[in-house]
Amino acid sequence: MPFDYTSVQYRSLEGRSVVITGGASGIGEEMVRAFVAQGSRVSFIDINRELGEAVASATGASFHFCDVTDIPALRDVLARIESAHGGVNVLVNNAGKDDRHDMAEVEPEYWRRALALNLDHQFFATQAVAKGMAKAGRGSIIMLGSISWMRGRPGMIGYTTAKAAISGMTRTLARELGPSGIRVNCIVPGAILTERQEKLWLTPELNQQFLDLQALKFRLDASHVAKMALFLGSDESGGCTGANFIVDAGLTQN
Repeated sequence: MPFDYTSVQYRSLEGRSVVITGGASGIGEEMVRAFVAQGSRVSFIDINRELGEAVASATGASFHFCDVTDIPALRDVLARIESAHGGVNVLVNNAGKDDRHDMAEVEPEYWRRALALNLDHQFFATQAVAKGMAKAGRGSIIMLGSISWMRGRPGMIGYTTAKAAISGMTRTLARELGPSGIRVNCIVPGAILTERQEKLWLTPELNQQFLDLQALKFRLDASHVAKMALFLGSDESGGCTGANFIVDAGLTQN
């Protein structure tokens, strides 16, 4: 059942230009729906054309096909969005892929691909919109991290390395861009129940393991992350920058 994102209304988000990468499925799709419900002018980027067009049709958001690892193409898309909407007020660097991999089998090409998918575009998308945000004197950039690196999860070293780097990048960019009125924060999701997770590796045993480790005894879903994104994109978080906002039901307490 879809979550009602109008139970709390962030007036500051109404009419604002919001860009979300990886918005055609999972957490990204939920963020698209959340910001649209707040009256934002939402543009989202994804490599899956079929899913992207379906989400755009269902929500009224503007879909832009792009592989975020193609930095020139990413810059071009963001420039077109800025031109069409008179700038970008909120950027959500959501795109990523938590593929599992054996450390012994990782080759340089795979390593670079893992970092490109999960780290590089977060910097270059930020770089692309920062000038316009600085000119406007305000902006909110939201990175997406993961508790996997905080917990030292095995079997995904490329992914956890990228997500750990995002934490450092968030702090540095907050200092770099703060004097221009731009806030940079990072949402750190825990074990979020998504269709991809259920399809690829969720088992009843793993599901119970998450519940046992969490302080809160229910499974998190994408709406919990989307609600945090709304707060960080809005003026209500105006005093927040350079911080990790952990949404994990207390999982990292273990």
